[in-house]
Amino acid sequence: MLDIITLLKEKINTKDILQNEPMSRHTTFKVGGNADLLIKVHNVEQIKFVLNIAKNNNIPIFILGNGSNLLVKDNGIKGITLKIELKDIKIDKKNEKVYVTVGAGNKMPEIAGKLLKEEISGFEFAAGIPGTIGGFVRMNAGAYGSEAKDIVTETTIITYDGNIKKVVGEEHHFEYRKSAFSNMKIVILDTKLKLSYGKKDEIQELMVKYRKSRFEKQPIEFPSAGSTFKRGIDFITAKLIDECGLKGYSIGGAMVSTKHAGFIINTGNATAGDILKLIDYVKKVVLEKTGKELNLEIEIIGED
Repeated sequence: MLDIITLLKEKINTKDILQNEPMSRHTTFKVGGNADLLIKVHNVEQIKFVLNIAKNNNIPIFILGNGSNLLVKDNGIKGITLKIELKDIKIDKKNEKVYVTVGAGNKMPEIAGKLLKEEISGFEFAAGIPGTIGGFVRMNAGAYGSEAKDIVTETTIITYDGNIKKVVGEEHHFEYRKSAFSNMKIVILDTKLKLSYGKKDEIQELMVKYRKSRFEKQPIEFPSAGSTFKRGIDFITAKLIDECGLKGYSIGGAMVSTKHAGFIINTGNATAGDILKLIDYVKKVVLEKTGKELNLEIEIIGED
């Protein structure tokens, strides 16, 4: 590993190379074991460089954004965890539409704040999503009846072999909480959003409305990874979990939220193991009582 670190230091600042880094510091669940190596990258050249080292040395790669839809197991992540910090935002105003190209490492609330200042509308629904734009596109995240697919027109990616490609329009293959990138070995570099002009007070009013709704309905005062389970085809997942009497049920420091049964929360001292056991228990009880199978919205990674 020391030889790899020496190689990395050719283009990566020492402070951006973290060994045995606790993933609890990099996930919104605030749990998870250590990453062997967590590397923060700030430009495309650095990403290419790290991908090349990983390929030549047969080192597994995991791509990390804000860690907001993620559960890292207690034994951590082997190989390289690549934390994307691409933060450019470019605004191109054309006639009545505005095209905004956003680096994959930008956090959603920060993008929303920038667009508010520029009086650009259409992103309000996403302002409270606690992730990066890369994760937003990869999982076709959404809220309040809108999704990434409604505003994303083009995405730039780099393959693990170092090839940069543009993905346009329907090539994204957006589905419910899924895209063409969901199972691809690629890094999202940036994405272009099609938005529109708006009035600052109206944009702000809508953002405040959504923020208030999120605070009232979701347990944002506790660490979580957002909605734990996907929406059912013919049922409302949170309602089903509630009807099975599981609100407030806990294992260790993990609990089914009393505010919103679709969320499993970390009450303060949960381990990833506690959360995994609770997920399995909820799925088992719901299946036994209703015959409905719950599917995870969050991604689980790491060593058993």
